[in-house]
Amino acid sequence: MPDWTTYRDTARARGALGLELYAVMTVPATDGPDLGSVLPDHLTYQRALESQGSLVLAGPLSDDTGTQIEGAGLIIYRADTLDAARALADADPMHSTGARTYTLRRWLVNEGSLTVTVGLSTAKVTLA
Repeated sequence: MPDWTTYRDTARARGALGLELYAVMTVPATDGPDLGSVLPDHLTYQRALESQGSLVLAGPLSDDTGTQIEGAGLIIYRADTLDAARALADADPMHSTGARTYTLRRWLVNEGSLTVTVGLSTAKVTLA
């Protein structure tokens, strides 16, 4: 398997998007503070990152059955480097207080599609 940069460049050369993002899998810590007590600060932080363009997507994950919230979450950051993405994750109150732990990976987005609908008279935007 080639190194990251070679793989990215090859993907782009064949016409793939080759968008580099950073994926954070976050899970509750076994001995951290109560998640609910940190949630307001976490959400404020997420909104700030969204406003500055660093937060792409974020939200909870279900359990294996798809019927229950198990406490894990996924956050996708836009950053210039892995270290910059790590700094964003470290500064999240969920992580900085020890309420959650995380793993961070580079993610190369090559394929897929999004549909955005903008209602001009309703000022409504939907994403599918």
